[in-house]
Amino acid sequence: MPDPRLRPLLDRDYVAFAETAVPLQRWLMPPAANVTMILSIGEPLGELSGSFVSGIGSGYSLVSYGGTWSCLDLKLTPLGAYTLLGVPMDELMDRVVDVGDVLGADGRRFAEELAGAPTWERRFDLTDAFLLRRASAGPEPADGVTEAWRRLLETGGRIPIGTLAEEIGWSRKHLITRFRQQIGLPPKRLGRIVRFAGLLRRVEAAAGPVPWDRVAAEHGYYDQAHLNRDFREFTGTSPTGYLTRLVPGGGVRGDEVGDEVKSVQDAQVIAV
Repeated sequence: MPDPRLRPLLDRDYVAFAETAVPLQRWLMPPAANVTMILSIGEPLGELSGSFVSGIGSGYSLVSYGGTWSCLDLKLTPLGAYTLLGVPMDELMDRVVDVGDVLGADGRRFAEELAGAPTWERRFDLTDAFLLRRASAGPEPADGVTEAWRRLLETGGRIPIGTLAEEIGWSRKHLITRFRQQIGLPPKRLGRIVRFAGLLRRVEAAAGPVPWDRVAAEHGYYDQAHLNRDFREFTGTSPTGYLTRLVPGGGVRGDEVGDEVKSVQDAQVIAV
C-alpha cells in the first residue's frame, strides 16, 4: 500500500509483477481513466523502453507480452498524473513515452535506484519517497477541473458538458481547453470512457446471460445501437465478441481484435 498522503493521486495500490518464461499472449485493454507508469526491474519489457509512461488513451489498446520480466506497475489518477509528471497531459494522450523523457534525470535516477534495490519492500519505500517529492513540487490542477472531474465520476460520466460548464462557471470552450491540458482528453470523451468502464464492470460481474437492453438503459444509453457503437470504438469488437474473450479471473483475450489498430507510437499496440 502507498503512503496515505499519495492516495488521492493513485488509482490503486502499488502492484509488482515477476514473471518467468510466460508464453506469448495478446490482451485487449479498453480505455481507462488513468495513466500507467511501468518501472522495469531488470530486462526491458519487450519492444518498449525499460520504464515508460502510457498516457490516457482515447481508445482501446492491444497488449502483447511474454518471456521473463519484472516490473512495478503504477496507476495514476488523471489529476494525480498532472501533478506527479508535471507536463501538459494532452501531450501524453495515446502515447507511450520513456520515463526519462517525461521526468528527466530525476526519473532516470529513480528507475536505476529501483532496479538496484535488493527487495520489493525497499522498492516500495523508494517509490513512496519519489512520488512524495514529485507531489510537493508538482503543479496543482485548477479548482474547476478538479470539480469537473469529480462530477464526471459522481454521475458515471453522464452529466452533459453544457451543464458541467455552467456548474463550474466556465465557458464550454474554456472547460474543454483546461480539461485537455490537465487530464488529457476533452470532458465529453472522458465521460464516455467513464460510463463505458462502469458498464463493463456490470457486464463482467453478471451471472448468466447479459440483459443488454436493460444494461444499456441503466448506464444512460439511448438504445443498444449506441451501446454497440461504444463497444466497437472502445474494444474493437461487439458486445457478444467481448464476452466470448473474457477470461475467468480477469482479463480479455486480444485475439482477432482490431484489424485497424495503429502503431506502437500511437499507443494502440503495446508489445511487452
